[in-house]
Amino acid sequence: MASSEPRSAIEAATMRRVSFRLVPFLMICYFLAFLDRVNAGFAALQMNKAIGLSHAVFGIGGGLFFISYIFCEIPSNLALEKFGARIWIARIMITWGMISGCMAFIVGPYSFYLTRFLLGAAEAGFFPGAILYLTYWFPAEYRGRIVAIFMMAIPMSSFLGSPISAALLSTRGLGLQGWQWLFILEAVPAVLFGLLTLFWLPNRPADAKWLNGEQRQWLIQRLESEHHQVKAVAHMPLWKVLTNKYVLVLAIVYGGSSAISNVLSLWQPQIIKSFGTSNIQTGLLNSIPFGLASVAMILWGRRSDRSGERVWNTALPMALCAVSLGSTLLTRSLVVTMVLLSLTLIGNYAIKGPFWALSTDWLSKDTAAAGIAQINTVAHIATFAATSLLGVIRDATGSFPLALLPLTSLATVASISIVLISRSRPKAMAMAARASAGK
Repeated sequence: MASSEPRSAIEAATMRRVSFRLVPFLMICYFLAFLDRVNAGFAALQMNKAIGLSHAVFGIGGGLFFISYIFCEIPSNLALEKFGARIWIARIMITWGMISGCMAFIVGPYSFYLTRFLLGAAEAGFFPGAILYLTYWFPAEYRGRIVAIFMMAIPMSSFLGSPISAALLSTRGLGLQGWQWLFILEAVPAVLFGLLTLFWLPNRPADAKWLNGEQRQWLIQRLESEHHQVKAVAHMPLWKVLTNKYVLVLAIVYGGSSAISNVLSLWQPQIIKSFGTSNIQTGLLNSIPFGLASVAMILWGRRSDRSGERVWNTALPMALCAVSLGSTLLTRSLVVTMVLLSLTLIGNYAIKGPFWALSTDWLSKDTAAAGIAQINTVAHIATFAATSLLGVIRDATGSFPLALLPLTSLATVASISIVLISRSRPKAMAMAARASAGK
């Protein structure tokens, strides 16, 4: 018993120091990433009329972000493994910040398409790279809450960014309109934090000078012991990782969540605006669902870590998303719509911690970089389709609730898929254990 107390004290001190050093910084970086990704949703309140973009054109342009993102994501994550997180994350942030600022100078559909496409290529790899990076520092039992805290940056980017973006629309000067100043002023922090990354993020625990020798040794040994545990997706060639059924089903599940996150972050201001609200009212109302989702995200991530259960903690919130989105067809009330959108985002963000804890638990050390990138890549195919379809359906029908139906379908499939694939995991684990024993 005496020997376990110093170990417990070392663990508490080490994880506390790692958490305070890395997680807030990565949260700010992801906050800026998502803000620069979706601020076009607020810019659209002025920009679409100023340069002649229809709902369909805006939706296609929004979706093009994910096309380049998809093609660049896996190579980017593999590059992070090769060059190190410090240099590669800095490179990603600086380039996306510069391209985001260039959005201020688009003049029509084609320049809008081009800059959104380039923005996706620049940002590709940041999120899966950050998730991979967190596995270098946090043992499995911590990942549900840590990933939830990190990913709280997504709803917070809309919760805090919505009123700021709405206010920036009234900025004028130097011959530029409010929507142009919005892009410029919200791009600058990404470049500055990209430069700061070079001095703030160590690549691995062995490089962390802010941990003492005993803390570094404990963390390295703890993580190394987990790497030797049997995983559902064990060591295999790259092509097998990319086509593994567990990886693909996890990608389908995350496709539902990613599509909801990105589509509502980009389109929700226009959905709210369709009820006749002002720009400031739209900004304030848009922040409410994301604020509630931020709280739910932390509470659900902690609940999942305490119970150790990941599958149902992912499936049930996705089912809530499906029901809530489908129910928007039944109302024309702004208040009821806001309640349903809030429930949708609460369910959607609640799964982030449990889902990524589950994914990193199923992937071995050798398959994590490619597996995480593949999950995010395939998921963004669904995101591209949903983002583009929403604009087309909205122009064709005049109805935002009808345009949200593809998201309802994705959430339903995601909820069912994760339950079904989990039933075959014990068999996969047994096969992996036999393969490992035979080496």
